[in-house]
Amino acid sequence: MKDYSAEKELKALRQENLALRKLLANAGRNMAFSASDEMFLAGNKQELNSQIVSEREFTLAEPVITAITNLSPNHMVMINDQGIITLINEQTAKDFQVDRQEMIGKHIRELLQIPDEQIMLLKSLQTGKPITKKEVLDKNYGITSTHLFRNKEGKIFRVLGYFQYLNSFRDAEKQALSGRIAAGIAHEIRNPLTTVRGFLQILQDQVKEGQKEVIKGLLIPEIDRANKIISDFLAVAKPAETATERMTAEHFVTGYLGSFMNGEALLYNTELSFDIEEETRNCRIDINKEELLQVFLNLMRNAIQAKAERPLQIRLLAGREGDAVRFVFSDNGSGIPPHLLQHIFDPFFTTKDDGTGLGLSLSKKIIENHGGSIQAESSKNGTVFTIKIPAGEEK
Repeated sequence: MKDYSAEKELKALRQENLALRKLLANAGRNMAFSASDEMFLAGNKQELNSQIVSEREFTLAEPVITAITNLSPNHMVMINDQGIITLINEQTAKDFQVDRQEMIGKHIRELLQIPDEQIMLLKSLQTGKPITKKEVLDKNYGITSTHLFRNKEGKIFRVLGYFQYLNSFRDAEKQALSGRIAAGIAHEIRNPLTTVRGFLQILQDQVKEGQKEVIKGLLIPEIDRANKIISDFLAVAKPAETATERMTAEHFVTGYLGSFMNGEALLYNTELSFDIEEETRNCRIDINKEELLQVFLNLMRNAIQAKAERPLQIRLLAGREGDAVRFVFSDNGSGIPPHLLQHIFDPFFTTKDDGTGLGLSLSKKIIENHGGSIQAESSKNGTVFTIKIPAGEEK
């Protein structure tokens, strides 16, 4: 190894520090140089060629760069001149659901799963030109920029890609638009149904006894059922304001839910138990208790309908998890097959002959309106729903 004097070492450290600061400054501005950067580059071209693009200095700075890119909420990936990944930040790995260490050393196409001609990092590598704030319209929607690193001979040895991942925003816009369209259609269907129901009520007093029974026992109930489906669908599709009240977790579980769920358990010969962790008993939550009752009764009725040959047992456990109150609803029923589990919150998805497929969709919507989340796990030994509701701030 070359023996540096103290003065040379200090100079090298200054150069590495400048290179790192310029790199991070560019990344923080979505990889776009400002006018002052352009002036700096123009006036210090020779110096920067040895400071920013020295492979030795870059190698020394790379571990620090890796640590700092992990602080970015957007995607940052670096490849070498062969398209091989040398750096991938935590947010990229999280969104693509991959292991960071396993992706290092693999080609960028293995991460993105799109054709090479659509990969902006490879395009910059081939053309030798950086990309600044380009909108990407493939399956990974967002805004991307790239930055090139060259060695003293002018050869590209690294390309850094910065990607502002906007899939969630796009999906939210699509969902909102779909909800508005669906709500409009549902209203248009409901209006004539209401008219038909009113006409049937008038007509049943003017027809023969047998026809009256058909109207009263079949036609009107079916219209009411259709109206109920539309009402549930509208509750899922359109945004809703949730009126809440504050109560303790213990009062909500044992005092309110218990008074309704115990009756259901007795009716269907089900063993029902409630458990509340001691530190959670007096924890306050801001909720609409009628809406959350609808959620837990729906989970309970689903469990009753899916019970196995063994006696059905249902347990509701309440505890704290960070800033939230966690409700774990579990049963020992027959479980949900893995290929169906991922669809159970989809509107109109059902395996029941007489089901509407809106129960769990509506339940999820209610929980989300409370600022919470709901997840499901299942096996042949039963199903577990985990619901998290934000704890109320102490006044």
